[in-house]
Amino acid sequence: MADIQDILTARRRLIARHLPETPMWSYPVLNATVGAEVYVKHENVQPTGAFKVRGGINLLARMDDRSRGVLTYSTGNHAQSIAYAARLYGVPCSIVMPENPNPVKVAALKALGATVEIGGATMVEAAEHARELAGRTGMRLISPGDEPELIMGVATLYFEILTAQPDLDAIFVPVGSGSGAAAACLVSRLLAPACRVIAVQSSAAPAAHDSWRLGELVSRPIKTCVEGLATGCGFELPQSIMRDGLADFVLVTDEEIARAQRTLLEDAHTLAEGAGAAALAGLLARREEFAGRKVAVVCTGGNAGSAELGRVLAA
Repeated sequence: MADIQDILTARRRLIARHLPETPMWSYPVLNATVGAEVYVKHENVQPTGAFKVRGGINLLARMDDRSRGVLTYSTGNHAQSIAYAARLYGVPCSIVMPENPNPVKVAALKALGATVEIGGATMVEAAEHARELAGRTGMRLISPGDEPELIMGVATLYFEILTAQPDLDAIFVPVGSGSGAAAACLVSRLLAPACRVIAVQSSAAPAAHDSWRLGELVSRPIKTCVEGLATGCGFELPQSIMRDGLADFVLVTDEEIARAQRTLLEDAHTLAEGAGAAALAGLLARREEFAGRKVAVVCTGGNAGSAELGRVLAA
């Protein structure tokens, strides 16, 4: 799907014009907790608070016709990426979210100028509503996962990781739609074939995990409280890349994710939303296997609401 020139082109498009390179730190206290040399890639400091803004800007930059506007469905971070990019390019933007969305993310979307509409109880129903709305309005429907330009934008993140630390033993990546894990697979294949890419998802919303294990797209109930991982079905494009590129796929509980959030807060001075701590939760679940190794975890986002922070402090 991609070669190094594609990634460098996306990087020039993003970094030179809009997004500076994000920091990556190794924290001695976190290393002691994990028993490994751990590098935390801080995508929580992006202007939208999450890594997905890379994909949104890359996709909007590549659109030939922006006049009809864009429409997508999301629990928040993908939506913010598209809304942020739409504002950069002066494009009308509508977002469909499932019921009871995170008010912090809704406020952010409205501040970016997007129209927010509630469509169904779950992401699956929100997707159906978005497809119907796109058919009525003619707006360009953007899939959270099945968009090559999104994956290529996100690939710039893993380019930064692997050019800074090319001798990593593994990268742990949280999975919702799978665009991040797919991008990690593409970049590691090009830059660091010995680096294992390990995906992590909540056991309370295992659609991507089960799709990968079974080798076919499946749907699963969404019972997780981790918004960024709350996807109910696999997406064909990232799954096709992950089938060839992932070393493994780990399921963790919401409780393990909350404990990882607290660990990041205490050991790495980092406020992470649930999805942003899932990679560390996966590493902690495999602590013995990676003892003494050199590993990166991606803190994909920091958009935690007050209720979520309460759960973290109680973990």
